[in-house]
Amino acid sequence: MDWFFTDTPLRKGDIYNITGEDAVHITKSLRMSVGEVITLCGNDKSEYPCIIEHISSDGVQVKVSDSYECTHEPDIKVTLFFALTKGDKPETVIQKSVELGVHKIIPMMTERCISRPDKKSMDKKITRYQKIALQAAMQSRRGIIPEVGELTELVQAAKDIGNFDKAILFYEGGGEVLRNIILPQDKKIAIFIGPEGGFEQQEAEMLRNSGAAVATLGKRILRAETAPLAALSAIMFHTGNLE
Repeated sequence: MDWFFTDTPLRKGDIYNITGEDAVHITKSLRMSVGEVITLCGNDKSEYPCIIEHISSDGVQVKVSDSYECTHEPDIKVTLFFALTKGDKPETVIQKSVELGVHKIIPMMTERCISRPDKKSMDKKITRYQKIALQAAMQSRRGIIPEVGELTELVQAAKDIGNFDKAILFYEGGGEVLRNIILPQDKKIAIFIGPEGGFEQQEAEMLRNSGAAVATLGKRILRAETAPLAALSAIMFHTGNLE
């Protein structure tokens, strides 16, 4: 069943008009017709199966056939702080992270970042990244659309560690295994991933001194675009969110 998001609270029996890109996608890409079923997901994590009742140039009119809680979300909220990588690697990281259940993504500037866009260029990237997050959330049937935050400096990211139950630095210099770090009560988790070339030693020390636990992803060195996906997969598995 195809999945779309809405900001409008709905109830069984309501009529709702889908417009814009979603309507075009339904009619032109999916070639759906009257009588077919789609699902709308609200920002309150409610799931609404809907039947298409009318299609016109103004949009796609649907009728809500039921309403219940979306159960697709993990029971933990993971915020990914990842150092900005070059090329289209961030797009892959964002897409796959959303599929794996990330709650929020914050691109980060560190000493070894090769990509250093100016503000205007970065603003355009963030807009594109958020669209990628939306599309990935639709594809993977998420209960929310994970937010892609603005580019932040590592120093500021370190100051935010206190807002989480647990912060984890994945560092090629070694560390503890996740099962020794994440506790059952840790429901709001931040993870930090470095760029190509990794974190500078003083950066790792700053995160550690700010309260981040240092974790390992094994004996192999992973690429900057692979590490966040491996970390998220490991966390979701460890916390029972891949069951």
